[in-house]
Amino acid sequence: MVQVDLITGFLGAGKTTFLRRYVRYLVAQGHNVCILENDFGAVNVDAMLVQDLLGPNCDLETISGGCDCDTHQRRMRTKLIAMAMRGFDRVVVEPSGIFDVDEFFDVLRDDPLDRWYHIGNVIAIVDALLPETLSAQADYILASEAANAGRVVFSRSQLADAADMQAAQEHLRRALTACKCSRSFQPGEFLTKDWADLTDADFAALDCCGYRQASCEKLHFDEHRAFGSAYFLELGLPREQLERNIPSLFTDPACGHVLRVKGFVRDAGGWVELNATADGLTAAGIPNGQDVLIVIGEGLEKEKIEEKLKR
Repeated sequence: MVQVDLITGFLGAGKTTFLRRYVRYLVAQGHNVCILENDFGAVNVDAMLVQDLLGPNCDLETISGGCDCDTHQRRMRTKLIAMAMRGFDRVVVEPSGIFDVDEFFDVLRDDPLDRWYHIGNVIAIVDALLPETLSAQADYILASEAANAGRVVFSRSQLADAADMQAAQEHLRRALTACKCSRSFQPGEFLTKDWADLTDADFAALDCCGYRQASCEKLHFDEHRAFGSAYFLELGLPREQLERNIPSLFTDPACGHVLRVKGFVRDAGGWVELNATADGLTAAGIPNGQDVLIVIGEGLEKEKIEEKLKR
């Protein structure tokens, strides 16, 4: 049977960055891996960020676009059925940051997938600089994405002090309590190391962390209505202007509650990936990109966002 691992995490937590390291480790161990990427919107930005992993022992499939639960499950099921015929021994699923983890278990426990696949590891990525307060919907997603995890891996721990790390862990515990989740985490189930210091031994431990059975009280809301995205194609704005103006989107209520900005811009040196949350913006060169910027959040006002970007 093919083992399927799930990498979960709220918007901007760092799932793709972690997945790159994890998949490199799996390929180095001799596995034949396929990544299944599901981005929030019509342009699958995260899929572009794993292109350098692809080769004889690593391939990529994508599901793009926000859609209702039934449609999304059908798309995932169809992809997994096709992938089962291609000789992979490992599949790593990276869903969107507002993914309902129950879908993952529902799909894989359905015939015929339950005869071809078995669930391996669920790894939840949580930002060590998690904001002190989030909306009830965001807290619910945070909790539900971590509830079944074999391990929680904290991102940006190199930027967090002991108080930040403690606050992030307490926030996660509060979110679990708020949705009456049966899961509680022990200290050994948290990985708080700087990702630059992760070793093969760390990844070997993650590769056998498994998952946990947990139940939460459902918060009934439409994730794709509560969380929206604004797409800007072919903006044609210079990198310096975007880097200057993107941080202000997180502090201007007129733009809505912006949670994440990601995309690509071309400068004199080639394509650059932009990735921003309320805590800061990073820019990194990549081989290929597309002139697109995606803003994700709650109650977004696209015209106000575009106006601010173009100032």
